[in-house]
Amino acid sequence: MKKIALGPQTLIYPMPAFLIGANVGEKPNFMTAAWSGIAASTPPMITVALQPHRYTMKGIRENGVFSVNVASAELAAETDYCGLVSGTTKADKVKACNFTIFYGELKNAPLIEQCPVNLECKVVHTLALGSHTLVVGQIEEVYVSEDCMTDGEPDQTKIDPLLYVTGANKAYFRIGEKIGPAFKIGMEIKKSKH
Repeated sequence: MKKIALGPQTLIYPMPAFLIGANVGEKPNFMTAAWSGIAASTPPMITVALQPHRYTMKGIRENGVFSVNVASAELAAETDYCGLVSGTTKADKVKACNFTIFYGELKNAPLIEQCPVNLECKVVHTLALGSHTLVVGQIEEVYVSEDCMTDGEPDQTKIDPLLYVTGANKAYFRIGEKIGPAFKIGMEIKKSKH
């Protein structure tokens, strides 16, 4: 298969469409961020890449805490809106999106009740990387909507996480079909090669 070189760029499929929350001057603010991911399991850590001038970044610096809210596909319009409108404007994103806010263990990281999964994070590192600052947060608590659980575990089919795809589509998607069980589907190859 012939490959076409596109030059260095941020091309990974899919990306999460998270709503990152921080209080800025006592007021909850949320921005959309796709450049995020799990960094460690013990202790549980997550990374979020944000442009340093973002209003939400100001709140993260002020308080040393933030939230990662996993939006469902049902919240696509609200998630997109939070990425289009800056918190520096007079717009009230919480009001415009009809978000219900709650606070957990950290007391100062706003969480969105309508999002099926919420992570409360304490900043442990920031790293300036050019256009973006990588924020590494230790996950202090996780909240999952009760109706998104199956047998005591979070169920992605009920969570229905919103995904972002760049490139030709530049659109939001949801998770598709199940291909096979993790840590099992590759066993046939492993058995044949050993």
